[in-house]
Amino acid sequence: MVHDNETNSVFSEILAKHVLRILARLQMDGRNASLGDLVDELDVRRGDIRRAVSMLHEQGFLDALRMRLTMAGFAIGAGLIDKELPPVRQSASASSCSGKLHAA
Repeated sequence: MVHDNETNSVFSEILAKHVLRILARLQMDGRNASLGDLVDELDVRRGDIRRAVSMLHEQGFLDALRMRLTMAGFAIGAGLIDKELPPVRQSASASSCSGKLHAA
């Protein structure tokens, strides 16, 4: 049986990858996203997004005040753009990041 801390850690890592990918796509287009945009796009609780943003900020991948990736965060996020990531939620489809924020 998987321990709750392990489950939370895996969830946080997957969520962080999705956040990096979304923000990298938007930055390539010269756009920014708010916390609410990420909540809507990923269909995840605001608190979970806030924790992922804080974790990425602490690790030096994201400037949380400006919601802009650092160079390191952008490099990782850009590298994830063409990768298939696990769904954030079990019920989410694998293409959960192809929604509203990426429409032209």
